[in-house]
Amino acid sequence: MSDSPKEGRGNGVDAVTPDSYAAEPVKYGSLQVVDVAAEAAAVSEAYRNLVICRVNRSCLRLAVFEDVFRWHSHPASDELFLVVEGLLTIDLADGTELRLGPWQAVTIPAGTVHRTRAVGRTVNLCFEDLSADTVFTEDPSR
Repeated sequence: MSDSPKEGRGNGVDAVTPDSYAAEPVKYGSLQVVDVAAEAAAVSEAYRNLVICRVNRSCLRLAVFEDVFRWHSHPASDELFLVVEGLLTIDLADGTELRLGPWQAVTIPAGTVHRTRAVGRTVNLCFEDLSADTVFTEDPSR
């Protein structure tokens, strides 16, 4: 796996910008039943991240990917990851590596520089502020 996002993938990791991430539309409104498993199964791209629903000023994101997401932080928002399928590795700038399997979760505190790496196809749910700022950074080991 490469440290940098792949080029030319349409809606792949290279297409994510701080503005596009914060402006992702909410797919389902209140009182709509969501089949999250069906949403995940419908993803055929190597990378897809979408806002499923909103709760107050937070959101539930569904991320399905098979690659490395670049180093970043959310200055004012914690981020909770819950793995549903596959294996998700979260690297922290201090060299710590967190490995989550199905039905394991971890909260990354606001301001923590991190990146996510999928080991094979990985499906995870993420809870964070709906309009969380995302700051992309260089690889901290360089």
